[in-house]
Amino acid sequence: MEDVDLIVVGAGQGGVPLAVDYAKAGKRVVLFERKHLGGTCVNVGCTPSKAFLASAHNAGRARDAAGVHVHCDVRVDTRAVMRRVNEVRGEWQDGVKKKLDDAKVRVVMAEAHFTGERTLEGGGVSVRAPIVVLDKGTSPACPPIDGLTNVAYYTNETFFDLEDLPKRIVVIGGGYVGLELGQGLQRLGSRVTILETGKRLIPREDEDATEVIAKALRDDGVDLRVGMSASCVAKDKLVTVRLEDGTEIETDAILVAAGRTPNTEALDCAKSGIELDGRKFVKIDATMRTTCAGVYALGEVAGQPAFTHVAWEDYRRVKANLEGGTRTRDDRVLAYSTFTEPQLGRVGMNEAEAKSKGHDCR
Repeated sequence: MEDVDLIVVGAGQGGVPLAVDYAKAGKRVVLFERKHLGGTCVNVGCTPSKAFLASAHNAGRARDAAGVHVHCDVRVDTRAVMRRVNEVRGEWQDGVKKKLDDAKVRVVMAEAHFTGERTLEGGGVSVRAPIVVLDKGTSPACPPIDGLTNVAYYTNETFFDLEDLPKRIVVIGGGYVGLELGQGLQRLGSRVTILETGKRLIPREDEDATEVIAKALRDDGVDLRVGMSASCVAKDKLVTVRLEDGTEIETDAILVAAGRTPNTEALDCAKSGIELDGRKFVKIDATMRTTCAGVYALGEVAGQPAFTHVAWEDYRRVKANLEGGTRTRDDRVLAYSTFTEPQLGRVGMNEAEAKSKGHDCR
């Protein structure tokens, strides 16, 4: 057993800067990471998706230029597109590693689990610290569709490893990830169908705004099926998705973008007195503290909005409090954007939320 000053579990956008700050201050820091340095954003989220969409949206704009009498011969080299995506991702991965190396953070590339209060083990390393920070993130959820697990479907964690894009693809989920990648695929030459079980796309946004996005997707040629879910997936020579109304869609691939589940299963949180909620997210208070003294959780593993800047803001607040401050997450005004074209962005409440709180909205 080794005693250190700080243990960070997960090399995401909140855990890495905290580990670096502590190490630069001369503290003994151990960071556990089970997969890739940089977390979701760098590896399977913001960074590769925006590199992918840069190519897709340029292709879309070039085609749309005919509407103002500028005619372009658009030819997409999809293999080169995906190579560039991975080159960009690699640069960011290298940047994260350099930050950790320069600060002399001890990185253990292994799954870590609690063996006692503020005590963890992983990769043959057993450590204990007065402060533990969990930045474990989430993983793609698999919806309960008969036969889906028998098909090699893609998620955001596997999509960016593709060399060739599918000619036809069904996207399950009309949220931010499904819409961005769905529109991007369509603009790069795939025939895309998006299935959304709800009455409309991204229901947390104002309806008039989501209608604009839906029209843009349809104008691009995306087949939108709203209020519709798949009841069966079968694979013969092709994948067949059967909808609940009996309609069948033949496709070459499926992309699942239907929610997230927290990466807490392997942590064995109970051994450190850390409580999880009914969905297995880590319970925290307004200062990001868990039910175990000295243990904090950042970002989406604690059920917070799944955005990089939320984890970053959590890091800033936790760091301030560890230095004697009293910051909470209650003063946070959330801002974010969906990188479809057109983009959809929001700061704070939507119109329906504002009206429900008695605000005068027009």
